[in-house]
Amino acid sequence: MKSEILNPKSEMTTVLPVMEHFYTLQGEGFHQGKAAYFIRLGGCDVGCVWCDVKDSWDASKHPLLDLRSLILEIEKTPAKIVVITGGEPLMYDLTGLTQLLQVEGFKTHLETSGAYPLTGSWDWLCVSPKKFKAPLEEILPKANELKIIIFNKSDFDWAEKYATQVSKNCKFYLQPEWDNAAKMTPLIIEYIKAHPQWELSLQIHKYINVP
Repeated sequence: MKSEILNPKSEMTTVLPVMEHFYTLQGEGFHQGKAAYFIRLGGCDVGCVWCDVKDSWDASKHPLLDLRSLILEIEKTPAKIVVITGGEPLMYDLTGLTQLLQVEGFKTHLETSGAYPLTGSWDWLCVSPKKFKAPLEEILPKANELKIIIFNKSDFDWAEKYATQVSKNCKFYLQPEWDNAAKMTPLIIEYIKAHPQWELSLQIHKYINVP
């Protein structure tokens, strides 16, 4: 089964490597504060030096979960939104997962770096490009939300580069890297005041101590 899930072209995926799954509040971006069920997939080769979930990188460390069993767990909660994140979730074909979720009436949200081809059917697509592995050009126009992590001052110019590659209806967010937030947040505030097309995203889940 492992060879099946590691094939991004497969449309018959019935299991995926899941690091963790839980019901909580969305802590970032446009849907911040909304209740959502998170599925964090294992596996990532983007390699962000400041990644706060490096345990997700090695997919082999995480169990392969059957998608239908996973949906049964989600249905034990009042969740209406299911967020697929990682790791880098687009390393896998997510067609089957999103089909099952939408048949059951869930809204499907994806958080991705955009470094792999888009699979699945999504009600909301958040693309957060990373310098360590560039996003594919074809995925950017499909983004509902562009979220740029600000680690240093040069990231503002980098953010503007990708702002020109998304649709006119895309929402723009600047988010301070957590360990550098005290330094970068004041700069982000001033930048947004000067460039009001951008909005501030904070990882509120870390402030209120929820997953």
